[in-house]
Amino acid sequence: MNLKKIIDNKQNYAQYMVDEITHICKNLPKRDPGSEGEKLSCEYMGEVMKELGCDKVEVESFKENPGSFYGWIYFTISCCFLAFASYFFMPVLSIVFIIIGLALCVLQFGLYKKTVDKCFKEKTGHNVAGFKKPTGEVKRRIIFNGHPDAAWEWPFKYKFTYLGFDIHMIVCFIGAIYVLAIAIANLAGAFNANPALATKLGLVALVFTPFWFGLYFMWNSKRVVDGANDNLTGCYIGLAILKALKDEGIELENTEIGVVCTGSEEAGLRGAKAWAGAHAAEMNDVPTFVFSYDTIAQNEQLMVNYRDLNATVKTDKDVGDLFYESCEELGIPCKKGFVPPLGGATDSAAFAQAGMRATGITALNHALPDFYHTRLDTPDALNASCLADCFAASVKALEKFDNGAKQ
Repeated sequence: MNLKKIIDNKQNYAQYMVDEITHICKNLPKRDPGSEGEKLSCEYMGEVMKELGCDKVEVESFKENPGSFYGWIYFTISCCFLAFASYFFMPVLSIVFIIIGLALCVLQFGLYKKTVDKCFKEKTGHNVAGFKKPTGEVKRRIIFNGHPDAAWEWPFKYKFTYLGFDIHMIVCFIGAIYVLAIAIANLAGAFNANPALATKLGLVALVFTPFWFGLYFMWNSKRVVDGANDNLTGCYIGLAILKALKDEGIELENTEIGVVCTGSEEAGLRGAKAWAGAHAAEMNDVPTFVFSYDTIAQNEQLMVNYRDLNATVKTDKDVGDLFYESCEELGIPCKKGFVPPLGGATDSAAFAQAGMRATGITALNHALPDFYHTRLDTPDALNASCLADCFAASVKALEKFDNGAKQ
């Protein structure tokens, strides 16, 4: 199959994406994880999938506790305050509190485990998946994935930019390590000859308390951003491909195309984990490649992520190479990289953990731009040129995959 005509028309399909994303942002409710807006956006995109030729479209629900994804911060910071207080009368207790707080951070945010989920209100999240069958026998399958939900705003980042936000987080972490270090030293008897020094060193930790207190307000659950870039752009790469194939009257002979929009990524990949848990086994009937897109916004940052989820999860090399080589053939700049520690994750991690062959595609500087997780992530912040390039590379990857590449 030759899809050059579609690739050459990439700007028109980028405009289609911009128009559709604008419609959702302006006419549907806010789409925080587990919300009515998330559900309605899935239902809307499901109808679009039907119009664009999907034979099977399903909106599915799952249970989650979305407040837990940032809610661990309340526990961790409270542990820091308790560690500071207990240092002056029982250093061993101070050590215990810091270890508990850091462990919650690593498990809930570092590994996306459901460590404190039950402490938060249960809600219902939603996914939508559409599949377009080929004219003949299904011999391979390609899935384009994005997440329809949007983030709660990070007020500190909005007011102080990424640098101020980053400095705040680093100071909080240094403070926790400092208290842990002096508590260990105190317990080991390092200050036995000079108890006053132990007290003075403990009082130094007062410097960190305003920063810890500020973390209680790191996210604003009452303000949900538009999420135009993060991540309706990811959802609409696949939908634009379906539209292009329909516009050109192109039917693939043996390749099934899936567009899967998994909700509540901003709550810890909960939708992708639910969808992959329910469907991964049935996707193993033929070679299946999953491309997860997240925040397609900056041309110079287009990247294939070979590791995901804070660099703890390995993605599929063949899937990643297919996209990267497609970019090379089209002359589109693309990097090979990974989602670094403290960088979060894309939904590709959930698919990879479920045993599916997946990779994450991002176009976002890790020195996060002003719109990221703030009220500035509106349709006005969309980059049609970046969308066009990612769309073209994705169509090329589909063409190569349909012609038997990497299988």
